[in-house]
Amino acid sequence: MMASLVEMESVKGEVAAMPKARRAVLAMPEYHPPLAGRDALRLDFNENTLAASPKVIERLRQTTAEGLTKYPEREGVEAIVAAHFGVRPEQVLLTNGVDEAIHLVCTAFLEEDDEALIMTPTFFMYDVSVGMMTANLRRVQADATLEFPYARFMEAITPRTKLIMVASPNNPTGAVVEREQLLAICAAAPQALVMVDEAYFHFNSNDGHFFGETVLGDIAAVPNLMVARTFSKAYGLANLRIGMLAGNAELLRHVRKVCSPYNVNGVALDCLPVALADDAYVQWYAEQVRVGRARMMDGLRKLGVEFFPSHANFVLMKIGAKHGELVEAMRARGVLLRDRSSDPGCEGYVRITIGVEEHVTKGLAALKESLKEIDWKG
Repeated sequence: MMASLVEMESVKGEVAAMPKARRAVLAMPEYHPPLAGRDALRLDFNENTLAASPKVIERLRQTTAEGLTKYPEREGVEAIVAAHFGVRPEQVLLTNGVDEAIHLVCTAFLEEDDEALIMTPTFFMYDVSVGMMTANLRRVQADATLEFPYARFMEAITPRTKLIMVASPNNPTGAVVEREQLLAICAAAPQALVMVDEAYFHFNSNDGHFFGETVLGDIAAVPNLMVARTFSKAYGLANLRIGMLAGNAELLRHVRKVCSPYNVNGVALDCLPVALADDAYVQWYAEQVRVGRARMMDGLRKLGVEFFPSHANFVLMKIGAKHGELVEAMRARGVLLRDRSSDPGCEGYVRITIGVEEHVTKGLAALKESLKEIDWKG
């Protein structure tokens, strides 16, 4: 007679042992984004606050029932993406957002005894993916300016350093790392893969100059350099989950081995070429952010709120002890912010996303009212 479930789960009255996860998994940190209840003005997650290109929306309407039955084919779209960015197809790998790109790089290159190197504060998914592979993550803390600690970062490179990840512009600070510094890091650690995360590249612009400085053009000459880009921010495709890695073809060959052949869904692959072709829309949105960011920083000065100069689509504000009260007061007014106080060196800091003109206007108005409501003193 088949044993009962209770009998199977018990041995002489004791509950049977459950399988244990790997030690590295048990020790690694968890990322819990506060995504619940976001039916408000989304100035919390650095998303496009408006919409994707109208041409992308039209393309979505052309999705067919039969099309949904097919496995996605990535290589043809990778060729289109490569041509758009002026690189070879074998130098591009499309990923399920930059999150997967980080995960794949860690999986492909980190051994248990290797070291990885990042600065803090920065994107938390670096910690998560590195922790899955090795406990040897070295963090170089930024000083009170929250600028990239270049000299101390270079000193932290050792012969065991196998992976270096740098975000420029950086999240949550908005600071950039100079191209010469990034190339110097590559030269100082030839044994390490250097991944430069350019998720916010489109917003690092100056008046009259679209987009910012990039090291994408250096991947052919610098063999240990990879660049990560996302199509979630300026392109407004966050829900479709698509990003890319660009770099040395031989290194990318290893990354492809640990990547699922169907990691990016077919709807995203169908829409991406349309989004890339609409340069006018991306330039328009980036300009909305550039102007809006200047407005926000000027408004914060008038309110007496300290902030860090940003080159991204957000501004990090120094609120102090009432950071939680501000976030709740803004939510009550239909505006979401992101409390960054749990980030190293960011106690009392709150981040606000910059979007289109009307959203910046509403955000500033709500901010002024909320600071008054919580009796904030700078």
